[in-house]
Amino acid sequence: MSSDQPNKNAETNAAEENETQASTTATANEHADSASETTSADAAKATAAEGDASAERVAELELALNNAEQQAHEHREKALRAVAEMENIRRRSAQEVDKAHKFALEKFANELLTTVDNLERALQLAGQTDESAKNFIEGIELTYKSLVSTLEKFGVEAVGAEGDNFNPDLHQAMAMQESSEHANNTVMAVMQKGYTLSGRLLRPAMVMVARNSDSGVDTKA
Repeated sequence: MSSDQPNKNAETNAAEENETQASTTATANEHADSASETTSADAAKATAAEGDASAERVAELELALNNAEQQAHEHREKALRAVAEMENIRRRSAQEVDKAHKFALEKFANELLTTVDNLERALQLAGQTDESAKNFIEGIELTYKSLVSTLEKFGVEAVGAEGDNFNPDLHQAMAMQESSEHANNTVMAVMQKGYTLSGRLLRPAMVMVARNSDSGVDTKA
């Protein structure tokens, strides 16, 4: 065997080792590239999944917000209706109380009007009595004035006076009489005073109405 043979074997072995090392390096690089690609794909999938989850969460929040706004609107409408109903109840209650008050006052005033009438008649007869009844008559007059003043404080006012134009809403014509001293269709005599309570008629005045020869008079309500 020549001395060149070992050298050739060594060179061959070195070449094979180099090829093996290169192959191993290439395989490692391929594996690294594959792993890198897999990691990138997984990251992309994860990002997409996170995006989908975020979109779903946003949609859920928007739905919850819409529901909350709708409920708030419904509660506000209910509250407004409740306030309106309470106001209606308060107004109706106030009206009922006012009606009850007026009815009670009207009934009371009507009862007192009989007393007023009797006192007025007593005063009309006073002129026909002698001087000895003067103090008694003065007492009646004071009582009458006090009673009338009290009625006026509660809104009761007399209607019907001589010379007033006849008003079928306030007067009840008991008779008509021709007169040259009174204007046509005016009150020439009051038989019984009428009264109103806060502008509302309690009873009409009973009156005699003047009528001129050439004119008529409307005594219908």
